[in-house]
Amino acid sequence: MAYASKDLSVLAYANGFTLWHYTTRDVATDVDTAGYFNGAADLLRVGDMLLANCAVGAAAPATGVLVVAASANGAVDVANLTPFGSANSD
Repeated sequence: MAYASKDLSVLAYANGFTLWHYTTRDVATDVDTAGYFNGAADLLRVGDMLLANCAVGAAAPATGVLVVAASANGAVDVANLTPFGSANSD
C-alpha cells in the first residue's frame, strides 16, 4: 500500500512542532521507509513526531512513534518505529 493523506491527522501544534497520528494497514517496516511520507512533505518538518498504528487489522499490529529525520525538496524520511510498551506476559 502507500501513504494515505486521510489517515494523517494533527493531534497538537506548538512552537513550530507538530504531533501527528497516523494509522494504516501497512507494516511498520514499510511505513518507516524513506519516501513513504513524500506525499506529506509540505506538512512534515524535521523533529515532528507521529504516533503510529501500523498493520491495523493484522495478526501482529505495531504501535509506536516515528520521528521525522529529514524533510526537504519533497522527500521525507522518518526514523524507524520506536514501539510503545513491551511484551504482555499475562
